[in-house]
Amino acid sequence: MDSNSVRGVDRRRLLRWGGLAAAGVASAGVSLAGTSFAGTRERVARAPGASPDPDRIPPATLPGGAYDRYLAGLAAQGKFSGVVLLAHRGRTVLSRAYGLADREREIPNSEATAFNLSSAGKPFSAVAVLQLAQQGRLHLTDPVGRHLTGFPKDVAERVTIHHLLTGTSGLYLGAQDRDRVFRSRREVHDYYERRARQARLRGIPGAPSTVHAEPDALLPALIVQAVTGKTYWDHVEENIFRRCGMTGAGFYTTAQWLTDPRLAHPYMTVTGGATVDAVRHLDQGSPSPYALGVNPGRVFIDAPGDGGFASARDLARFAGALTGGKLLNRPWTDVLLAARTPLGPVTFGAYGIVMDIVDGQWVYQRSGGNPGVGANWSVYPQTGWTGVILSNAEGVPLQDIIARETQAVTGAAPMAGAGG
Repeated sequence: MDSNSVRGVDRRRLLRWGGLAAAGVASAGVSLAGTSFAGTRERVARAPGASPDPDRIPPATLPGGAYDRYLAGLAAQGKFSGVVLLAHRGRTVLSRAYGLADREREIPNSEATAFNLSSAGKPFSAVAVLQLAQQGRLHLTDPVGRHLTGFPKDVAERVTIHHLLTGTSGLYLGAQDRDRVFRSRREVHDYYERRARQARLRGIPGAPSTVHAEPDALLPALIVQAVTGKTYWDHVEENIFRRCGMTGAGFYTTAQWLTDPRLAHPYMTVTGGATVDAVRHLDQGSPSPYALGVNPGRVFIDAPGDGGFASARDLARFAGALTGGKLLNRPWTDVLLAARTPLGPVTFGAYGIVMDIVDGQWVYQRSGGNPGVGANWSVYPQTGWTGVILSNAEGVPLQDIIARETQAVTGAAPMAGAGG
């Protein structure tokens, strides 16, 4: 099957809150929305309504299988630099690394390399909020003003935590200063505390939206800070990363990005077509219309509620902890993973993630993209599979790789158009 046969993802949906299309169409964060899946020759026939076999290891997922061959082909063409991982019930079935994490120092990518996650790290915020709700320290019906001060009256009283987590707050924030280079955690912290209070209500709280709104990610993180008295970064590292055994994960600074050999550098295309290490060239920004002027290294540390770094193994551990009750007890895990907002015929928004129905089974997924950054993790809860895709270069066809992963795991081939 040629690559055009998996281009069923509706590109109009790229700006949805399932993943920011900041890296451009080729490597933007996307959900499976708009992709229809049909049976393939590798699919095992089952009776209508029957559940997928959770014990089966599809041939396409194995080393040398269709997914592995597809990735090797991309890498051979210079179209993939990064790491992919497939795990079944916590055991690695396929792990591949291609390209260099740091070209200047000739450090290769590996399964242990930590990549910037961009929007693929936003579910950490939702988990942190629900942990506090489980402890009774906040309620999902709490309005913003119960925990944060300095907001306009309509925002403080009408927008709830639930609205923020579902991306239905109706809030708007103007464009950021993309040329600013931050120099410290304190500077980033104070900047976003001020910026959050510039949010204004433009929509109706609770109304479905496919807009990737910054306040919906930022305000829950600030609420976590207000309730715990800790920075968002420290709280998540302690209560999520450490609890999951995510030993390579963290909210690393630009200084660490430059010096730590475990961290993949983002290689972005600049005006004229050259490729540069974004972290070593803070004076240059992306010419892409999806992320005009953006350089992911300028922020010093990711904004509260966004990003972070993790390896493929880290994300597989997070996925296992998320569905296995290690981060939240079973009722609160169900709250996190409940389908809430219809985003398409078979696509729903949950708290911080996108949920798709593919071939009669759920797929939980979150993507992220920035210049030189592409990330996606997917969970197939009914069969125990987890998929991770991490990249550190532009031009990576992330949406196609996601579709190929889903095909390998479910046996359902992507086709153009929406459907189930």
